[in-house]
This record gives sequence, C-alpha cells and structure tokens, in this order.
Amino acid sequence: MTTTMITRFVLGAVVGGAFGYGIYRWIGCSTGACPLNANPYVSVLIWSTIGAMMVGGR
Repeated sequence: MTTTMITRFVLGAVVGGAFGYGIYRWIGCSTGACPLNANPYVSVLIWSTIGAMMVGGR
C-alpha cells in the first residue's frame, strides 16, 4: 500500500465518521430503537467504515 492510498482510507474514515456523528447528533433516534442512530459510537464506527470503503483501493 502506498502512502497516498493509506491517506485516502484515513481521510474517508474521518469524513465518514464525522458524517455519522452528524447523523446521530442532528437526526438521531428519540426512542432508542434505531441501532445505527441511537448510539454515537456505533454510528461513527459504521459510517467511518462506509467512508473508508467508498474511497476504495486502486
């Protein structure tokens, strides 16, 4: 893996994590029944993984 590829993965994870926290913070789930939005840690983890996968590895 090159430095550029690692940087892209990290940047994608950070942007995805920030997006996930934003979803938790501003949309959220008032009942706690929504597994992706009810817990900030889960939301950030899931969305940072999605962000890292979206930048891909070419």
